[in-house]
Amino acid sequence: MTPEHAIRQVSSYLIDLQDRLCQAFEASDGQARFHQDAWDRPDGGGGRTRVMENGQVFEKGGVNFSHVHGQALPPAASARRPELAGRGFQALGVSVVMHPVNPFVPTSHANVRFFIAEKDGEPPVWWFGGGFDLTPFYPFEEDCRDWHTTAKELCAPFGDNVYAEHKRWCDEYFYLRHRQETRGIGGLFFDDLNEWGFERCLAYMKAVGDGYLAAYQPIVERRKNTPFGQREVDFQRYRRGRYVEFNLVFDRGTLFGLQSGGRTESILMSLPSVAHWRYDYQPEPGSPEARLAEYLKPRDW
Repeated sequence: MTPEHAIRQVSSYLIDLQDRLCQAFEASDGQARFHQDAWDRPDGGGGRTRVMENGQVFEKGGVNFSHVHGQALPPAASARRPELAGRGFQALGVSVVMHPVNPFVPTSHANVRFFIAEKDGEPPVWWFGGGFDLTPFYPFEEDCRDWHTTAKELCAPFGDNVYAEHKRWCDEYFYLRHRQETRGIGGLFFDDLNEWGFERCLAYMKAVGDGYLAAYQPIVERRKNTPFGQREVDFQRYRRGRYVEFNLVFDRGTLFGLQSGGRTESILMSLPSVAHWRYDYQPEPGSPEARLAEYLKPRDW
């Protein structure tokens, strides 16, 4: 496996994934279309940012492809692997965040990515990462179980413990320590994956990328016409504030993009159009809003 061969395979899949995701979300929305910005990174590489706004189903959504390279890994990428600091790198990925209009449709996020770090005279070091997670505001047990069932089934061919390990990693990663709650109901998260060999790791990344759409689209179709009012919108916007807090304080992908000189508009496309912060807000005990707290802690599905 040469670096060039690996990058061609990964890039081909990621570009196709971006196209398929955009087509599926446009079909679900029925009104909004993705606007594309093709961009170049001054220090090497570029990407295709696609954003839809003000749709019937999606208030804002982004599906980004990027392929960037540089002379040295940014701190966000080398902190976990300090022995790679100073190596040249290439990073490819697709990142997705969808913020629906209807508060009964969860926000969703997915990311799949590939890194390769090279140094003259030494073998290249590569790894895959990614996952997907779901952030409901008014959770439905059926939706949560279906989401995790899809995740478990896609992991099964890769090992008996893969779902449990990557599900736990997701619960631990998408955790707001200052709020003492998870961002949502989790899903899958993995990083530094290379121990299975390139072809099997690539197959797993593809399974995660394809599984995200298979898991999310049925939930969107099931809930997008649920009646709602201003009360539900207000709570949705309040809870979106937690999403913003995580992405700006903890998310390694955001930090990597900013530290590597990535395109700021593309990096921050994950933020919702409208989010609210309310001082010391406490939902009324027994209310549908209070029920969300039951889901913001790790559990077996």
